[in-house]
Amino acid sequence: MTHFCLRRQLAGLLSLSSAAVVMAAPSGEPWTVDRAVAAALRQSPDVHSARHRIEAGEAMLAQINSAWQPQLTLAGSYTRTNGALGGLGFALNQRAFSPSLDLNRPGWADNLNVTGTVSYNLYDGGRPTARREAARAGVRAAEQDLRVVQLQLAADVARALLNLRKAREGVTALEAAVKAHEANTADARLRFEAGQVLKADLLSLEVQSARTREQLSSARNAAALASRMFTFLLGGPPSEEAVELPAEDAALAALTAPESGNSSQRPELHRLRERVRATEALLTAARGGQRPAVNAFLSGQHDTGWHFDRSAGSVQGGVAVELNVFDGGRHTGHVRSAAAELAQAKEELRRMELVIGLEVERARLAHLDARERLQVMSGAVAQAEESAALSRARFSQGVLLTAELLGSESRLVETRLSRTLAAADERLALIERRRALGLPVIPLP
Repeated sequence: MTHFCLRRQLAGLLSLSSAAVVMAAPSGEPWTVDRAVAAALRQSPDVHSARHRIEAGEAMLAQINSAWQPQLTLAGSYTRTNGALGGLGFALNQRAFSPSLDLNRPGWADNLNVTGTVSYNLYDGGRPTARREAARAGVRAAEQDLRVVQLQLAADVARALLNLRKAREGVTALEAAVKAHEANTADARLRFEAGQVLKADLLSLEVQSARTREQLSSARNAAALASRMFTFLLGGPPSEEAVELPAEDAALAALTAPESGNSSQRPELHRLRERVRATEALLTAARGGQRPAVNAFLSGQHDTGWHFDRSAGSVQGGVAVELNVFDGGRHTGHVRSAAAELAQAKEELRRMELVIGLEVERARLAHLDARERLQVMSGAVAQAEESAALSRARFSQGVLLTAELLGSESRLVETRLSRTLAAADERLALIERRRALGLPVIPLP
């Protein structure tokens, strides 16, 4: 049963270490969590994608702001015709009309026209203002989306480094176990040759030593694989360079438990609130379609022709009013669709508040459990070490069976591994608790 528990602890350790990722730090410096997070934030494609979404939102806002600027258009054309109506129009525009002009046969008249028009929207039912507010809310939502990516990436990097540390500490514990088994096996072999130990007991020790060496080999391979995967998290190519970790990571050690369970800083909530504001503004814009649109315009044109050998200019301006009287229900459907999207956004916000509340409570309880397990395992390690030392002494004196020594050594290895897992799990639980509250692992830009 003890051996089964030990194998289960090792399997959990190796599965976690396979998810860890590391790479060589620049300038030969050890990888601390703050340095790794900073590198990930610089290189991660997720971060770059989130920044591009902000740029797209700002570009959309610039497009909408153009509604408050006058619109200037220039147009030009050259036309030649022998049609009576076209020729008359050209003659009038060029101020070339005279009673002697044969309106039925004006000849091949031509006209070069250059037109410039300035228009300005005076009123559009409040739609430009509403669309601008929606675009601003979209930019703010994109900024919160970037914050979500940064917080999640920082938490992932911290977990990766902790998992790597767990893998390496597991290797260290197994190396110590291999040395202990080898020492016990060597002692048992000498006693077997002296006729003090049965052949079966010696074989049991050798089998257990071989199993521990096998576990050590698996742990080393998993840690090596984890180090090559680190660059994927940081957004760089895979690296086979050795990873240097500091003996103590000050940034991880300095992490403290939050004093309150206030999750109002979660960027997911801010993002959804901005989405609600955006959909409210879009609903206002949709309702504005029932109101008239008023535009002022001023246009000037210049016409020149070589057939009449004349040229002239003209100016016109005015105000245009447009009102949608009936569109077959299209506008009503647009309003209903916008209202449904607003209701959906509000429900998503309410659901996210419930989900985050559950996440916060789950993370708090998990952290409390991890701290308690760490305290228990810290005391258990000291007890297991003392028990193993007494067992070795009794075995060397011939008053302890081999099976009992194996059980004592297995319990020591299991306890040390459990202590290693508990220490890392406490930091992992704390990272998850801070993430659930919207707090960063390290200060973010």
